[in-house]
Amino acid sequence: MFDSLGPLTGSPWIYAVVALSVVFDVFLPVLPSGVLVIMAAAAAAAAGTSTHMHEVPDVIALTLSAATASVLGDLFAYRLAWRGGERLDRAIARSRRLTTAQERLGWALTRGGGALVVVARFAPAGRSVVSLGAGAAHRKVREFLPWSALAGVAWAVYSVALGYFGGHLLGATWLGTGVSLLALFGAGAGAAFMMRRPAASH
Repeated sequence: MFDSLGPLTGSPWIYAVVALSVVFDVFLPVLPSGVLVIMAAAAAAAAGTSTHMHEVPDVIALTLSAATASVLGDLFAYRLAWRGGERLDRAIARSRRLTTAQERLGWALTRGGGALVVVARFAPAGRSVVSLGAGAAHRKVREFLPWSALAGVAWAVYSVALGYFGGHLLGATWLGTGVSLLALFGAGAGAAFMMRRPAASH
């Protein structure tokens, strides 16, 4: 099943590929970063059951790579929206999702709670909406960054665990990876539902 990734699963380059995919999917949410992380983790499970224990990917390094890249991508989007410009401001003003995210995120962060940032990390395009919304609203970095870091770690641990344990329990096959992906997409659907819920009254 890992032929589609070719020699990458046996090379340190897998970490760079995963990191780049995770960084840039904040701008292009269609990038399959979650799929790539799960497949790399499943490859780690397969390597762990073989006699070649030195083979990469290592699950700890993979988790750290994905989590760090997630935070960096969030910060890139945040800084881009912060610096903004009239064109970006108009684009955000025309987007109901972004304006709603600005309002909800600002209300959450000023009250010491950033659970919305963590939930959004699992929702399709939710990470983009929240990171751009935080930057456009000029939220302070100390309000946004800790929650972005928590979101990145939670998403990375969840994704790697799905691929790794799915590979162990169901075997390093398309079935095991498919079940892991269904669990990832299920979490995304649940997160999207939670983001669409009306915010609590002020």
